[in-house]
Parts: sequence; structure tokens; C-alpha cells
Amino acid sequence: MRVLLSTFGSRGDAEPLAALAAALQAQGAQARVCTAPDFAPRFEQAGVELFPVGPTVRDWIREVMADPKPNIRERGAQVMDMYFDALPRAAEGCDAILATGLFPSTVAAQSVAERYGLRYVYAGYCPIYLPSAHHRPFQFPDRPPPPDSADNRERWALNTTIMQDVFGDAANRHRAALGLPPADRLRDRVFTDRPWLASDPVLSPWAPTSLCEVEQTGAWILPDDRPLAPDLRDFIEAGDAPVYVGFGSMGLHAWSDAARVAIDAARGLGRRIVLSGGWAGLAPVDAGEDCFAVGEVNQQALFPRMAAIVHHGGAGTTTAATRSGTPQVIVPQIADQPYWAGRVADLGMGVAHAGPIASVESLGEALAAALRPETRARARVVAEMVRGDGAAVAAKRLINSVNN
Repeated sequence: MRVLLSTFGSRGDAEPLAALAAALQAQGAQARVCTAPDFAPRFEQAGVELFPVGPTVRDWIREVMADPKPNIRERGAQVMDMYFDALPRAAEGCDAILATGLFPSTVAAQSVAERYGLRYVYAGYCPIYLPSAHHRPFQFPDRPPPPDSADNRERWALNTTIMQDVFGDAANRHRAALGLPPADRLRDRVFTDRPWLASDPVLSPWAPTSLCEVEQTGAWILPDDRPLAPDLRDFIEAGDAPVYVGFGSMGLHAWSDAARVAIDAARGLGRRIVLSGGWAGLAPVDAGEDCFAVGEVNQQALFPRMAAIVHHGGAGTTTAATRSGTPQVIVPQIADQPYWAGRVADLGMGVAHAGPIASVESLGEALAAALRPETRARARVVAEMVRGDGAAVAAKRLINSVNN
């Protein structure tokens, strides 16, 4: 049995597929991944065959951000073009396709699976992306909002229409080229009537709803045994536990002094800092010996050794931080990040900063709250509750669904 896993997105979208691929291979299946080339080293580390597609995600996002008024329809069509071109070759000899990530790439995955008669699964990493009476869909920025009186059911129904209007023409052009009939409810076809939710049920519970029946597998986590660099390890051991600051794939274009704010906030509490450059290119602001700069790093080895973790609230980083038992401060920027910030606060294991731009005062206040003994104690309790077998659960379920 061979499975193709497909996504287009940041590290938080790609790395879980490396975990699932490794779990599939551990259970006797073959797995390959189709995604952007940014994360090739992690797939190589996991022993997973990568079919790279398109430019790097980072370059694509830079191009989108440079456009003062990006056209969602055109950008979506661009991603579809890349994936409709790449997926048929990647799917050769496969029995199933599982897709996640940016919606246009999943459109291509579903259509290719339909064309070649392959088992198809859609998976999401956060419940707020799936239809539910308990939360609203995201508002498309170029579309008028529904009336305030509309309930969540009405909003999700409208979302079906909007998704069709935005992505339907490009999708049906490609479907016709594959010999497939047009799709008139594209979102529902791609999501299927039973999508998977690859998030931890403690950190990210799914509330039952008649709008969507979900199979929650737990988060897909790739074990990482890479050691920390000796100079980083020496820095950590030279004093009290530092504070980690990193914002992953966020460019932080509207928060140009993020490094200065974070460093000053930590220093104000007498804490040293491990500063992750990320896509924002954060760097030390002076020659102070209390700040250590890192690039790509093993979060599983680093986070348990931190006093607190300041981050953007991506699904992957939030899960890794939660599993480490270290308190968190989330400064959410976009998309699902306010949701994860809210969950960390609701569980009592950290603080959700109010808004995407922090000051030294606001971040210092949030960090002081995260550093309280009761917050650390709660973070350790929650860490013990979070499962680590989500990828194995999903792999077994996927293999059974194809074989049965």
C-alpha cells in the first residue's frame, strides 16, 4: 500500500505530514509527500520521499505580501495550477491521498484522487476551519460580511457559496482537463462528509455539531532526537532558565520592533533570552551576553528547558510548547492563532496577549503572569494530558480504510 500526503503551507502544515508518513511506514505502508521544497531536510530526516512542488512557501508569501491588494481568486488559481500539475505524477502507484493545508492545494488533491479512483481524506489541524454551529467561518476580506443577525449555520452556508465563487472556476477548468464533471459545492466536496481533525482533544477539543462529523486523531508529532548545539546548551546551563522568543513563519511586517520589545520585556524581569530568527529575521539588538540567537532548532529538546515560551500561536508551536510543560505567552498574528492563544489561556497554562503588536509593558505583564509558579504547575499538568500517538492512530485508520 502506498499513500500520497499533500499540503501547501508553512512548517506547521508540512511537519505533521512527515510524522504521519513515518507512522505509515512504521506500520508497513509506503508514503510520499507532495509539498513546497522549504522543508526537505525534515522529510529527509524522517526517511520520507518528497515530491517538491512550486517555489518555496516563503518566497510565495513574500510575493503575496508585497502586493498591496492581493487577488485571492488569482492567488488560489496559481496554487491550483502548481498542484494539478504535480499531483498526478506524485500519485502514480498510490492507493490513497490525504490532503491538508491551503484550500486550493486540497482542491487539486481531491480532484486527482477522484480521477484515479483513490481513497481520499481531508484533514485539518484546527477545529475552527471546519463547519460548526459553535463558531463562524473566516470572513473573506473582499466580500461583504453577512448581517449581524445571521447565526453560525447561516454564515457557513454563505461560506459554501463564497468558496465556490472564489475557487470554482479555476477548479472546474482543471477538473474538465482531467475528464471530471464540474463541482458545484466545492468546499463540501473537498472537506468530505467526515473530515479528520489532527489536533489533540485536550488542547483542541471538537464540539459535536450537525454541520460536520469529524474524526479526531490527535496531533501528528514527528519525534525529534537532534541534540541542541553545544554553544546553545552551554548558554542555557550558564544561568537560570531563559525565555524563548520566536514567531515562526510570521513576517511581523506591522511589528518592526518585535525583537527589541521582547528582549526588553524579558530583561525587565531579569530573564535571559533565546531568540529565534524565523521568517521575521529577529536578531539581537545589542551585544548583551544575555541573548542567544538561534535558527532552526529542535523545539522538543529546547522548550522543556525554557522558563517561558513567547510565540505566535501556530498549531505546531502551540502543541510543542504544550507538550513541553512550559508556560506560554502567545502574541497571535493571523488566522487560527487567536484560537490557540485562547485555548492556552483557558487551560491556565499561559497568557493570550491582546492583539498582534506588543509593547514592552504589555508583553512584560503577560510574561510575568506566565512565569508565576501556579502557571508553570498548570502547564505541567496539561502536558501530562496531551497525547503523543496521533500520527500512529491516523496511520492505522488510513491503512484500514483502504484495505477494508
